[in-house]
Amino acid sequence: MATLKCPAHAPPPSEDAEQLRKAFEGWGTNEQMIIDILAYRNAAQRISIRKAYSEAYGEDLLKALEKELTRDFERVVLLFTLDPAERDAHLVNEATKKASSSSWIIMEVACARSSKELHAAKKYYHARYKKSLEEDVAHHTSGDYRKLLVPLVSAFRYEGDEVNLSLAKSEAKILREKISTKHYNDEEVIRILSTRSRAQLNATFNQYNSSIGNAINKDLKPESKDEYLKLMRDVIKCLTTPEDYFEKVLRQAINRIGSDDTAIIRVVATRAEVDMVRIKEAYQRRNSVPLEKAIAGDTSGDYKRMLLALIGAGDV
Repeated sequence: MATLKCPAHAPPPSEDAEQLRKAFEGWGTNEQMIIDILAYRNAAQRISIRKAYSEAYGEDLLKALEKELTRDFERVVLLFTLDPAERDAHLVNEATKKASSSSWIIMEVACARSSKELHAAKKYYHARYKKSLEEDVAHHTSGDYRKLLVPLVSAFRYEGDEVNLSLAKSEAKILREKISTKHYNDEEVIRILSTRSRAQLNATFNQYNSSIGNAINKDLKPESKDEYLKLMRDVIKCLTTPEDYFEKVLRQAINRIGSDDTAIIRVVATRAEVDMVRIKEAYQRRNSVPLEKAIAGDTSGDYKRMLLALIGAGDV
């Protein structure tokens, strides 16, 4: 469910490219024109604009944007302008150069994308970085993180709604046994999380809940602050209710002292064309404040205007 209101009869890509060129010329950059064009074009249209810009001016549009823009505004514009597969490959590659917290970015790409989208990201990664995405994830991670993340990024899940109820019951039993004995990194647990369809997982978790009266994520929440268990809980949430997962990421990013703009930018840029409507609804339910109001109160200038355009809010 996309939030973006892309014009049904958008100007030809060559015209958008020409307008962007004009936005770069003169004494100052016309940031509003950049927002008015790029924030309101879908992925296919943005690809066409980049192609038209390169053909007309002999320069990559992304390079031109890098020269003209700065800081958080630059990052959100660049990230959103990328083709989705290119964007995901970039995010994972960037994550493999950072500390352990980047495991969550890898998990998002693995769990919040469709099988075709994940496959496209891996294909682009291979072409761009001359190695496999799985190879870099395996090299970057270790221990339980590697044991969980490599199968997740290697997955190609069935995307349909068909569910095997007897399988859901038997795998709910497996999960219950492993979790009750604290075998959280057991191969069977990881196999279920990394291979089953979203519909099948939902059925399994429903069986888990009805059989013992506890949601699986509640049983994965011990008193100790175990980061691996936190990642497992987020895997389950991201696979089954991604809007709730991304609401939580935004809430924590906005509410922390000195907001986490990297997380805000990542969520808005990657979900604007996917499920931003549902994320906004989840945010309103959880916080009793509209997401657009929270973002407007936490950001400023062109950066704020770009974010608000991408979540479908206009100016606040």
